[in-house]
Amino acid sequence: MYHCFLESPNTPTVERESVLQNPERERLRILVIGSRDGVIETIHDLHRRGFAEVGLWSSLLPVPSSGEVMSILTRDRRRR
Repeated sequence: MYHCFLESPNTPTVERESVLQNPERERLRILVIGSRDGVIETIHDLHRRGFAEVGLWSSLLPVPSSGEVMSILTRDRRRR
C-alpha cells in the first residue's frame, strides 16, 4: 500500500511545486486527532508498521474547543 507514496518531505521547494502541478500526482493529508497520548501512540504504531517515519508528522497542534490534539502527515502519491 505505502509503495504508492513518494518520499518528498526533503524535496526542494521548486521540485515540490512541480509535483503539485503535475496531474499524475495527488497531495494527501492524513490527520490523527485525539488525546495527546493517543495521537503519539498511533504515530509510533504507524511507524512500526512501516507507514511513515515519526519525524514526518507535524508537531502536536491543539484542536479548538475540544481539549484534543492533532498531527498531520502530508504525502504525495502517484495517480493511477
